[in-house]
Amino acid sequence: MPVALNRLAAALRVLSLGISLAVRGTNDKHRTSTCLQPNPLFRFMLRSAVQPAVMPRSAPVAVFRLLPWIWLPVWAGLGCQAQVIEQPSPPSEAQDEAVVVPTHRSVPLPPSARNSVLWVSLDDHLGAGTRSDRSAAQLTLISAGAAPLRLLDQAGQLVLSTDRLRFSWRRVALPEPLDVARRVAGPFASFESADQIAQRWRGQGVEAQVAHPGEWEVWAPADALDLAGVSLREVSQRISSVVMPVLEGPEGGRTLQGPLQVQAPDGMRWNGGVLRGPFRLQADAYGSWTLLEQLPLERYLEGVVPHEIGAGSPAAALQAQAVLARTWALANSHRFALDGYHLCSDTQCQVYSDPRLASPAVRQAIRATSGEVLLWDGQPIHAVYHATNGGVSAHAEEAWNMEPLPYVQVQADGAAAWGQSISLPLRSNQDVQALLNNGGGAYGAGHPRFRWSRVYTAGQLAQALAAADQGDTVPTSMSVQKRGPSGRVLALEIDRDRGAKPVVLELDAIRRTLRRLPSTLFVVDAEGAGVWRFQGGGFGHGVGLSQAGAIDLADRGWSAQRILQHYYPGTQLGPFTAPAGSAPAKAP
Repeated sequence: MPVALNRLAAALRVLSLGISLAVRGTNDKHRTSTCLQPNPLFRFMLRSAVQPAVMPRSAPVAVFRLLPWIWLPVWAGLGCQAQVIEQPSPPSEAQDEAVVVPTHRSVPLPPSARNSVLWVSLDDHLGAGTRSDRSAAQLTLISAGAAPLRLLDQAGQLVLSTDRLRFSWRRVALPEPLDVARRVAGPFASFESADQIAQRWRGQGVEAQVAHPGEWEVWAPADALDLAGVSLREVSQRISSVVMPVLEGPEGGRTLQGPLQVQAPDGMRWNGGVLRGPFRLQADAYGSWTLLEQLPLERYLEGVVPHEIGAGSPAAALQAQAVLARTWALANSHRFALDGYHLCSDTQCQVYSDPRLASPAVRQAIRATSGEVLLWDGQPIHAVYHATNGGVSAHAEEAWNMEPLPYVQVQADGAAAWGQSISLPLRSNQDVQALLNNGGGAYGAGHPRFRWSRVYTAGQLAQALAAADQGDTVPTSMSVQKRGPSGRVLALEIDRDRGAKPVVLELDAIRRTLRRLPSTLFVVDAEGAGVWRFQGGGFGHGVGLSQAGAIDLADRGWSAQRILQHYYPGTQLGPFTAPAGSAPAKAP
């Protein structure tokens, strides 16, 4: 019996040590334990279990020697004063990928505009500023005829058929909050200036997007690199709720998911006119909504050409305008990619309104140029135009912070003999004043703003600067710091009282701040204390076609093609066919 018990003890010793190590080693698959200081009780039991027998090999003694080994697996966890060493967890797929924080709540892209369908904004930022669970009605859509409007949900199912749709807005909590973070450049006075900054970021591999939350801005990921000479600010926020449209009715409101479609068989009344649609109500990137019209490119031109150049313009001028409006729309259809549509309907894009106002002559001009655009290296040009240039056309970089456009140039815009009397470049106040005093031979000289005069008081300037977030101190003096080769002001410095830092307005920010100035082709002089007179010429930025000039040239017998070559030398007039499977810019 003692021999058997001793053999059993030996077997148990081996088994217990194995179990103990297994228990300690698998307690946590990411942890290891090192027995640095054995527990005293464990040391005594260990010695009794492994030391040679000194007592008689009687059964009671052998049994006693078995006890520590029987209980060793239980005591193994107490047997050491363990030092736990943390081991790194094996990488998971989530750890392998960097956490990407979006810059905004994204929306789907529109279809490619080069498939001849445009999504044009009629009203934007709807519901912006909604703070309560329910806001007052802010949008009413009315049928223009006997046929009712048809409201369809995002699945294309009919929601309501009625002659009048009324929408309000409410704030609805998201199932899960969305964290966004971005670096922001701006605001900028124009898309062109904002896009130049976006392109600089993209040249560094940054996915920068032009945004229009109120003014033009550029949004980039929070880790985007700095841009030399560009002031940036950081924005981070948690979006926990969104604004949703509420369909108002006799029995109360019904919250709807967008996007929503509105069909108008007899058209829809809008801003004193009638639009055919169909229409679309969808969310934007800023937590508000946009009302869009979806329309073919050629019908869009019917709503642009008469409102931009006038339905009564001569045929060649109408044709030139049709080509430019078509070209501009295709080349600029990415302006609102962040918000899921192509173009706006105001002066930030091309003015678009009721196509019914297109005269037979306008429709004929559109048909005569069907599909034709101005091309440079096979692509539609940035076909900018304006009302009148005051006698001299400008470089693009005199209007916006952008790279030069090779197909526009500074030139005296008038008869050859008169043009020879204009000495370019116009760098000084005297040069510009001489031009302003000598406009009789310029094309489009009959335009009412070909020459103009404006007076600003110190108080009016202070109000304009304050509205542009430039402080509220009173201006004391003003001077032109820099001119471009066409004589247009590139930098205007305004000194202020109380030791305030002077304000320097540059490029398109000049007219965006001093909104009463028709152009930046001017001289400015003080007329006593706190009064300044601006004398200038032209209406608009002065780049590309002068509409007044085009009308004048058409009256002189010039063809549309000759007019376009005059204002955009080196371009080609022809059809543009979108590549198969073409799509707009990458989704934000």
